[in-house]
Amino acid sequence: MQWMTEDPLDLDALLQETEDDACGALVVFAGTVRNHHEGKGVSGMSYSAYKPMADRVLKELEQETLERFPVEQCRIMHRTGNLAIGEASVLVVVRSHHRADAFDAARYAIDTLKVRLPVWKHDEYTDGTRAYQDGVPLQEPGAVPGENRDQE
Repeated sequence: MQWMTEDPLDLDALLQETEDDACGALVVFAGTVRNHHEGKGVSGMSYSAYKPMADRVLKELEQETLERFPVEQCRIMHRTGNLAIGEASVLVVVRSHHRADAFDAARYAIDTLKVRLPVWKHDEYTDGTRAYQDGVPLQEPGAVPGENRDQE
């Protein structure tokens, strides 16, 4: 099974992989490269990651999502390499018996990915400059994004 890839993400393959006749709900989240960041025009972006670690984090997050929510399927894939404006950088596919559970699980999966996945985003701006995005502080498994924590 693949979680991180340099190839374009294949939504049709993930839909086929997660197909489940018992499920009446399907939620798909696709994160795409946009043409701006913090007021600057973006012409493209590259993602880099240490694949063995990133794969492990995504595999664990899929399993955690299945355990936390009454859903039958959860698959997550993320791109690395150079991406153009409009290309998908991440896909989250969740299937469940009911829509509310699928929405909740998909939101949890993408929000948690943003704080756990060790991936680096490098923007290419339309003015010719480049910069890494700051991102968010990484959190340990079990931490829930948005929950109140003791002040650091």
